[in-house]
Amino acid sequence: MITLAFDTCLDKMYALIKKDEQILSSRIVENHDNKYHSAFLISTLQEIISENGLKPQDIDLIAVNIGPGSFTGIRACTTVARVMAQQLNCKVSGVSSLEILAHASNCDLVALDARKSCAYLYVDGEIKGAVPLEEIKEIINSKPYKVLTDTKLQPVLGGKAYENEDLPIGETLANLAHGKAGDWQELKPLYIQPPPMG
Repeated sequence: MITLAFDTCLDKMYALIKKDEQILSSRIVENHDNKYHSAFLISTLQEIISENGLKPQDIDLIAVNIGPGSFTGIRACTTVARVMAQQLNCKVSGVSSLEILAHASNCDLVALDARKSCAYLYVDGEIKGAVPLEEIKEIINSKPYKVLTDTKLQPVLGGKAYENEDLPIGETLANLAHGKAGDWQELKPLYIQPPPMG
């Protein structure tokens, strides 16, 4: 089985292609000058497919991060995945960035900045949505959680910031996608809060 996994929702773009359990290519792309990393998504996917002697039609499963995260990144991931899966007639699987980060870091509590004194919370294997920071502090103090957050919330919540860790994001995404595969029409972005207007 050929799996193509990509994520533009977090601080970098992750792209990976694997055959069965073997990773054929893995790329991490950072923002360049004034260009956001999602601007390089299509070209990066073309490169990792062709450098392995594959054609897009060889892909059996497309795995993507559906959010929460960057609004533009979520749209890029889901739109590209839906179009590719429809055109290639292959399965697609969406996985939450919270679940990806929890599994990649072996942490049981993940909190990402949701603004307005809230964080997107994943705790004990469940997405809790946007939760006030004061409530999250109480949860953290209730038992010895391994906490992963982002650089903005780390001074408030403690734990580790995912941006400072060398986490296997692409590989974790590809692994979590198996067993969640569906049709392209079923792939929906995970907007826990409404997108910013204006």
